[in-house]
Amino acid sequence: MTTDLSKLTGDYVLDPTHTRIGFVARHAMVTKVRGSFADFEGTAHLDGEDPSRSTAQVVIKVDSISTGVEQRDQHLRTNDFLDAPNYPDITFRATGVEALGGIDYRVTGDLTIKDITRPISIDFEYTGNAVDPYGNLRVGLEGSVTINRKDFGVSWNAALEGGGVLVGEKVVLEFDISAIRQG
Repeated sequence: MTTDLSKLTGDYVLDPTHTRIGFVARHAMVTKVRGSFADFEGTAHLDGEDPSRSTAQVVIKVDSISTGVEQRDQHLRTNDFLDAPNYPDITFRATGVEALGGIDYRVTGDLTIKDITRPISIDFEYTGNAVDPYGNLRVGLEGSVTINRKDFGVSWNAALEGGGVLVGEKVVLEFDISAIRQG
């Protein structure tokens, strides 16, 4: 593993078999439901000498959502939540990258869900790099951000008998990334 980040400069693609794009939402105010998306594409240009010149973009296919419960997944694909037939993609396009010191970075960009775009900032930790058995240079990053789903038009809910609601407004988006340098 190199610690000289300038040697990591280059163009990368997300490795979908070793990357997880997931989420966590509160259910019935007492527990958390975790899920992920199986179908996505992402590219990035990393500039190890000047992280502010780095770029990234991700496209997530909404119909690939999975929580491990097919009935819930089908409901999440409807207009009550993500409306996959009308809004098949969730997108993120970075507008800036900032080194926070050490191995931490902040990626700011535009998140679009259901054709509603809002700026978000995701804090990432650089988890390392390695050359895999096939000669590919891989870079790892882990990050998360909390959003309010209502800000993106995802507002369905149901009242609970004892007070409160079925689905929490806050959703944590989680990113465990393995990216492969191209060329």
